[in-house]
Amino acid sequence: MNHQQCVKMQYSRNREQQLSNSNRSRPANNSALGKAEEIPAALRDGAKTRSNIRRKSASKPRTIAAMAIGLGVLVAGGVLMMATPRDRTPTPIVSTIPRDPSTPTTATNQSSDTDTDNVLNHLPYAQAPEAELVSIGGNYRLRKTAAVKFQSMVAAARSSGVNITTISAFRSVEEQKRLFFGVGAERGQQPTKRAEVSAPPKYSEHHTGYAIDVGDRSVPATNLNQNFDTTPAYKWLKANAATYGFELSFPKDNIQKVSYEPWHWRFVGDINSLETFYKAHNLKNK
Repeated sequence: MNHQQCVKMQYSRNREQQLSNSNRSRPANNSALGKAEEIPAALRDGAKTRSNIRRKSASKPRTIAAMAIGLGVLVAGGVLMMATPRDRTPTPIVSTIPRDPSTPTTATNQSSDTDTDNVLNHLPYAQAPEAELVSIGGNYRLRKTAAVKFQSMVAAARSSGVNITTISAFRSVEEQKRLFFGVGAERGQQPTKRAEVSAPPKYSEHHTGYAIDVGDRSVPATNLNQNFDTTPAYKWLKANAATYGFELSFPKDNIQKVSYEPWHWRFVGDINSLETFYKAHNLKNK
């Protein structure tokens, strides 16, 4: 046997020994470890990945369902918040039943042009300031503007042969108390009856300093009587008083239902007097 053959034999023995050792150290192929060893590492990792994917895929429906439930709760909560009124004040119920015309309305439903601030059909008036009052002769006083115009009117009537005389002018609230309650008691008049010829205190035009009662000096018996309208003084006033800014306060069938007073005139010749008296024209006939 030559040297080359000896080397080959030795190589074969070593190879057989290595194979034998390798077979003894490897487990049987039917074991779980053996099967795992037979699958390449890349495939084994892939299997694990696919398994994870399957698990994750299986969990997706549950996750989506949970998200849907949560979203539904949020939406429902929002709807409830929108539907719940913030202001818990009860909403007034508006009646659609037609009102019975025979049923009287309340004061809040009355027309705004109806003046309810009156007593026995007389309107309230503020008392004229003392500084605004001046004498028109005797003990009678009017406001300055009214006094000047009245004196001019009396002078014009006199030049026409008519003698207008003063019976009453400015009266304070205290004086009106005596006239209304004192004289009313002396005559046995109820307030409703007394109010037909005299205003209650604080409700007299005489408080304003713009009102005046006049008579005819030539026919004194007609003073403060309705037949004063037959005198020359009344007829002249009827034709000329407006020129001087005066008007009759209580003509026949006046809206305030005060007795006809042809002797009672008021000044409406400036803005203050006009505003003072024309509230009376807001009263409705009853």
